[in-house]
Amino acid sequence: MSIKPYNRNAEKFFNQYQSLTFEQVHGDWLPLLPEKSGLALDVGAGSGRDALGLADRGWDVVAVEPASELRRLGEAATSHRSIQWVDDSLPDLAEIRKLSYRFDLILVSAVWMHISPSSHERAFRILTELLAPSGTLVITLRHGPGDGERVFHDVSRAELDSFARHRAVIPVKLAVRVAADQLDRPEVQWETAVYRLPDDGTGALPTLRHIIVNDDKSSSYKLGLLRTLVRLADSAPGLVLNRSDDWVELPLGAVGLYWIMLYHPLVLRHRLRQAPGGKGYGFAGEDFYQLERLSPLDFRPGLSLSAEHAPMVLRAIRLAASNILKNPARFTTWPGTNRPVFDGSTSRFRIREEAVRLDRETLARFGVFRVPVTLWDTFSRYACWVEPAIVNEWVNLMGSWEVRYSIEIYHQALQWAEGRRDTSLVRKLVEQQLAAGRVECMWTGRSLSRERYDIDHCFPWSRWSNNDLWNLFPASHLANAAKSEKLPSDSLLKQARPRIMEWWERALMGTDMESRFFAEAETALPLLGDSRSTNAVFEGMLQQRLRLKTNLQLAEWLGV
Repeated sequence: MSIKPYNRNAEKFFNQYQSLTFEQVHGDWLPLLPEKSGLALDVGAGSGRDALGLADRGWDVVAVEPASELRRLGEAATSHRSIQWVDDSLPDLAEIRKLSYRFDLILVSAVWMHISPSSHERAFRILTELLAPSGTLVITLRHGPGDGERVFHDVSRAELDSFARHRAVIPVKLAVRVAADQLDRPEVQWETAVYRLPDDGTGALPTLRHIIVNDDKSSSYKLGLLRTLVRLADSAPGLVLNRSDDWVELPLGAVGLYWIMLYHPLVLRHRLRQAPGGKGYGFAGEDFYQLERLSPLDFRPGLSLSAEHAPMVLRAIRLAASNILKNPARFTTWPGTNRPVFDGSTSRFRIREEAVRLDRETLARFGVFRVPVTLWDTFSRYACWVEPAIVNEWVNLMGSWEVRYSIEIYHQALQWAEGRRDTSLVRKLVEQQLAAGRVECMWTGRSLSRERYDIDHCFPWSRWSNNDLWNLFPASHLANAAKSEKLPSDSLLKQARPRIMEWWERALMGTDMESRFFAEAETALPLLGDSRSTNAVFEGMLQQRLRLKTNLQLAEWLGV
């Protein structure tokens, strides 16, 4: 697909698309639009006309547009609505798939004729994999010659229907299938194809249930691996190294790190058996036991470790990672087979007596760990339901080996080390900035006084425990109290963008906190990748806001 004409003539195409209304172009299928709004994906969003039409009806929209100049115009025209723009394209939609969203509506309007026929089946499969249960896929097909500047491939409704049969999506009948061109081009006609996904279709939840409840467990290791991966998917999506059609690749060191964070309180503080009998643990060597003098919060992702502690933590991670590949990853198999669910490999590197930051680059030095895409997406979307099921089975398993402890002790030991709601570091930064000049409330823009201000978790601590520097903002007492445990709306967060960017630049950039700021953001925020800029962090926040709203159904705050 060539995007050069759309960049070269962006204003011409923008004006052409805007000359028609959303209702004019899509009147044939609009009666099928669900009454209850949800999350929509507009692929090839162009000027943003259709994304805006959906947003005006209450939908949250992710708009995909690969032509940078056209995307710039569309983003400016829709900035007042809950629309997130992403640079991506069919057939891969690689960036969108990194987000692990499932969409209630996917609109592919005036795009299909740009895709090479050899990529049609792959593109259709990826689109259906992005649908939520009962989700709707709408594809408009252009029939007619090219315009001399753009190449259009032949398209066929029958071909789409054949793909649909293989993907178990159901065609939806329309009163009108073929319509004349709204721009009065006599040689051009349009055809609309609509499909609906009847249910989940991935098989991931039954597989998970089998591993959690039915699979043989001679230790807690299989449950430990599942919980480790659920935690990574929920709290650290930015650590993903690569995603293909089949696998999500993670730094093996991240899996090892979360593993020792999980087992630290169980083994070192509560002394709870993790297998029957009195044998030791393959993952717990001398370095792991030396971690008893530390808290799991002392070596969480994004933090810098001193030369004293770094070698000990890295060696503990390496042994844990090796043990994970040899045991739970190897023996967790697909139901009814001997085929392992997970895959991975180690890399050799030398651990030196020097300080190190636990960022993605460091954790990737241990090797890679591969998770099937369907399972990873299920971990990401349903973490708040999957994790309690794992914990409950874990409690039952430990109780079958050791009857002298109460269920309350088991649950206490299995609490993830979230730490406490801590704003002290950012409070010190605010004090420094107030001493040097003016600090504004991020939500109102009003000046703060040294005697009365709060530090607000942008994404509420009670629903997503995160004390990262990028998630903590100075705010007035009034705004913080009004916001309470709500999620800032898309429009409010965008309005606050200049103040947020200024705060980061003044308080963090160019200081010894800058590396930590980016390392924490790199871990927690999707689509950040290697882009170490405050603009990229803010864009990642917009995506994470939408992710939290969709997955946790959080109430939104519109401001004071």
